[in-house]
Amino acid sequence: MSILSTDVLGQLERQSIELPSWAFGNSGTRFKVFATPGTPRDPFEKIADAAQVQKFTALAPKVALHIPWDKVDDYSALRAHAEGLGVELGTVNSNTFQDDDYKFGALTHEDAGVRRKAIDHHLECIDIMHATGSRDLKIWLAEGSNYPGQADLRGRQDRLQDSLQEIYARLGDEHRLVLEYKFFEPAFYHTDVPDWGTSYAQVAALGDQAMVCLDTGHHAPGTNIEFIVMQLLRLGKLGSFDFNSRFYADDDLIVGAADPYQLFRILFEVIRGGGLNNPDVAFMLDQCHNVEDKVPGQIRSVLNVQEMTARALIVDREALRAAQLSGDVLEANRIFMDAFYTDVRPALAEWRESRGRPADPMAAFAASGYLQQIAADRVGGVQASWGA
Repeated sequence: MSILSTDVLGQLERQSIELPSWAFGNSGTRFKVFATPGTPRDPFEKIADAAQVQKFTALAPKVALHIPWDKVDDYSALRAHAEGLGVELGTVNSNTFQDDDYKFGALTHEDAGVRRKAIDHHLECIDIMHATGSRDLKIWLAEGSNYPGQADLRGRQDRLQDSLQEIYARLGDEHRLVLEYKFFEPAFYHTDVPDWGTSYAQVAALGDQAMVCLDTGHHAPGTNIEFIVMQLLRLGKLGSFDFNSRFYADDDLIVGAADPYQLFRILFEVIRGGGLNNPDVAFMLDQCHNVEDKVPGQIRSVLNVQEMTARALIVDREALRAAQLSGDVLEANRIFMDAFYTDVRPALAEWRESRGRPADPMAAFAASGYLQQIAADRVGGVQASWGA
């Protein structure tokens, strides 16, 4: 008998993890962008690569766009292309961190003209959302200051709220604004949206269609991320995840690579708070680095999320609650750890095979010859991504 119950398998069947288009383009560090054979030459080829992850895992039915990296002349054609490959276009991500005008801020800038330019960019993103059928506009701001006295901290928060209000007012009834936070980089003294509390304060002032995005790599070392997950779910303001892994800063590594137990703990709180398979809580990857092949790297990440979700689902919650109520600290921890240490991979492989899917998606993709084919076909691909 499988260690995964019918109920658990039913919940895993509905799991959906959105992929970032930029994960398939060239990427790098602040020092070097490494080219990858078969790099997409345009957003259409990025989506074709993303569709391979869905094909082999059935976990990734949506692809997020990044503007201007994914600008095209005809977004309806891009949408039709995606749907023809069995995926949909998802979140639209804005970009106000690669323009000289934004050196000292975008939505927070002292200059009304610069703020106007940044606001207009977000309004363009909303127009794109109408064409692509996207629901969420995700905003991450690389804004702040490097030195004490450099900036008016309070004034920047006020200007940020004013800018967000104008963007929010343009949303359609079907749209959401999702504000991401990051505790540092590229600004080092202060960041305008450095933590979940600041993001929460800003979106709470906007209204019900504004939510917080939690990137698992955007926290100081030792931060109890699962507590933040719990709190935002409790407050009804956790709009989306960006799943990745970090050792030091915002590493954007394969999900669960640094701390699988942390990923398990996060997913336990997602389940506890009603966030799993909840349409109001979007799961997305923001994993994009420069040493692994792109498509199998994404396959590995979505499989890691699925595996830790399965482990979190098999926690004996009744026994755990009984131990908590009785004050049995060691028993409560044992129950938690037993689920984490349970190897669910054979059961997941058997279940996939029973559904007509590859038992081992990584091996099946490697055997498909797709990487070799795109390396031969896409000579000179340099489609932009982070760092490109």
